[in-house]
Amino acid sequence: MTKKFGATSTTDDVLSGVDLHGKRILVTGVSAGLGVETARALAAHGASVIGAARNLEKAKEAIDEARRDSAAAGGRIDLISLDLTSLESVRACADKLQEEGKPLDVIIANAGVMATPFGKTVDGFETQFGTNHLGHFVLVNRVASLIPSGGRVIALASSGHRFANVDLDDPGFERTPYEPFVAYGRAKTANILFALAFDQRHRARGVRAAAVHPGGIQTELARHMEESQMAAFLEGINNQLASEGKGPFQFKTVPQGAATSVWAAVVASAEDIGGRYCENCHVSEIVADDVVITPVSEGVRRYALDPASADALWRKSEEMVGESF
Repeated sequence: MTKKFGATSTTDDVLSGVDLHGKRILVTGVSAGLGVETARALAAHGASVIGAARNLEKAKEAIDEARRDSAAAGGRIDLISLDLTSLESVRACADKLQEEGKPLDVIIANAGVMATPFGKTVDGFETQFGTNHLGHFVLVNRVASLIPSGGRVIALASSGHRFANVDLDDPGFERTPYEPFVAYGRAKTANILFALAFDQRHRARGVRAAAVHPGGIQTELARHMEESQMAAFLEGINNQLASEGKGPFQFKTVPQGAATSVWAAVVASAEDIGGRYCENCHVSEIVADDVVITPVSEGVRRYALDPASADALWRKSEEMVGESF
């Protein structure tokens, strides 16, 4: 019988009894928070984890203890340089992985930024769309041939996708006033649509893809928000929850937040999660675009799982990065 997990399940709960020896897993963003915990948990069950990070020195310090623990379990964590704000760096990372020629059983596209001030990546893309979506779009597609049948791609999305659908006519906010959370919403919707499109393109050869929302966790992701902004944001959520007769919002711990990533990556049925959006260690229900729900309620907007939008985003992304996949 399949075990049932939920919002409070941790990575250790999800991976209890799971043997990952012989599995090779790429995790981006292993210098802090969810990335470190994801790498730790997988390696602690025997996986060989390749952790990608922009700041390798910071990543080395962050995973030092996890490396020691994983060695005792027969797993390991190695590092590779990756700056998602630079396609030159992304391509160099992919080239290195291709040169090694070893299979990647799972890719967890974990790295990302949230609600940044307006800015552009090295290649001129709006920071959040360029980092969260386009960087991973190029990386995953360039190493897709290394993913064997039975492999998976897990894209870290967010309930923040409900802030905005993608805008393929103005992805860089050249004609639209810039709003940090609108940009975040666009990027997170793009993550979900990418997982759907990748799944459609690779399922015939036994490779599946899914998007996951980790939940609300206090990590470095919110570093661009002022304390007053966060306080006001939480107050609004709690007021809405109270009006629904619910208790105040509770942040997840980091091990709880990373649980859905590892669940979707190595525990859940590939057929169940392929092309879907998951949260709290289960596949989420689709919520109509006009239904009002709190930012912390479950549910994925219909526009984020629209196949036509997924195809359009794929084509636009290829145009923007100058590569066809």
